[in-house]
Amino acid sequence: MGCKLITVDKRFRYRAAAIIIEGGDILFAKNERDSYYYSVGGAVKIGESAEDAVRREVLEETGIAYEVERLAFIHENFFEGKGGTLKKGVKCHEVCFYYLMKSRGTRELKSDSFATDGIREFMKWLPIEKLETYEAHPKFFIKELQSIGEHVKHITTKE
Repeated sequence: MGCKLITVDKRFRYRAAAIIIEGGDILFAKNERDSYYYSVGGAVKIGESAEDAVRREVLEETGIAYEVERLAFIHENFFEGKGGTLKKGVKCHEVCFYYLMKSRGTRELKSDSFATDGIREFMKWLPIEKLETYEAHPKFFIKELQSIGEHVKHITTKE
């Protein structure tokens, strides 16, 4: 079970996600229902470390056992559901640990992934230099991926 709390109009989730970069492109996920791209990753399970969670999620979504290079960002994200996966109007609070994964030197994946609600997911490489032209989350990637620092950066966003 993932670490999350849900009420009628509020949701909190503890998440771990990957930053997988190959040749100037970053890997995102997308599903058949929603219009936007989102980071590869998912809920941390109770009793699981965030680092173990990101390795598990990446393997589940890409079919590849990527290695963690290091923690890059801790993101506190406050937003409201707009329909689709998240019911419209639901107030969301998410804490996500973003891990930079070690490059494999290839974009080849063995993806056959489904979101928790059974909807098919697809992996897509998006060019970092054109990220602002896509509806991709998190939005802070547009600026921060241009030069990822050596120290963990804490980012808070309110949409």
